Amino acid sequence: MRTEGELLSGELLIEGRLIDASNATLFGVIKTDISTEVNVVYKPIAGERPLWDFTTGNLASREVAAYLVSEVAGFHCVPTTVLRDGPFGVGAVQEWIHSNSELDVISLAQSHNQAIRNMALFDVVINNTDRKFGHILPMSHDEVLGCDHGVSFHEDFKLRTVLWQFAGKELTDTELSQLERLRQWLYAEGDPLLSTLLTKEEIAALAERTNKLSKDGFPFPSEDWPAIPWPPV
Repeated sequence: MRTEGELLSGELLIEGRLIDASNATLFGVIKTDISTEVNVVYKPIAGERPLWDFTTGNLASREVAAYLVSEVAGFHCVPTTVLRDGPFGVGAVQEWIHSNSELDVISLAQSHNQAIRNMALFDVVINNTDRKFGHILPMSHDEVLGCDHGVSFHEDFKLRTVLWQFAGKELTDTELSQLERLRQWLYAEGDPLLSTLLTKEEIAALAERTNKLSKDGFPFPSEDWPAIPWPPV
C-alpha cells in the first residue's frame, strides 16, 4: 500500500464522482511529482450528510481512526487513509484499491476464510455499523481489505455486518495478541492521537470493547437492533 506521506503531499485533483455513495465521494489523483500519481478516494467533510446518531462533520475522522486502529493492532485491512485538505476542503483521502474481480465477494465473505475472520474481528473492535458486501475488497484469498468506515466507533454497541459466521467463537492467540497491541497503544500514545478524531467517550468504549472481546470472543447478533446493514450489498 501507499505511505501516508504519499497521500499527504502533492496536489489533489478531482477526476470523477462515485454516484452510488450516500455522501460526497470523489475519485481523484495525487501528483506527488512529475512522474508519480496516486489514485485516491476523497470524501470532503463538506459533503457529509447529517446522521441522527453521529455528530455532524466527523465521518472523515472516523475513516482515519479506522485506518490507524487497523495498522496499530496488525489487522492491516484498511487502505492507507489520511485527513487532508482538498478542492472541497478537509476530508478523508484513501488510496484507491483495485480489487481482484475474479474472486466472488459474497462467496468469500460467507466463508470461514482467515482474512475474512480478520476483518470480522476488526469490525467488532471499531464497532462498524455498515459492513456490507460492497465494502469488502478482496485482493486474494489471503488478503482482504475494507472501505467505508465512516459510521464506526459509536460509544453504543451497534455492530451491523454481513460477517456473522464467527459469532460465539473464541479468539486465537494471534487475535489476542492483536488486541493486546491495540490496548497497549491506547494506554500510551494512542489516546492523544485518537482524541483529535473521536470523542473521549468513544475512545473509552473502544478500550472497553477490546477488553470484552479478549474475554468473551466474537459477539452474537443483538436482538435490540438490525444486525445486518440494508441493503447488504
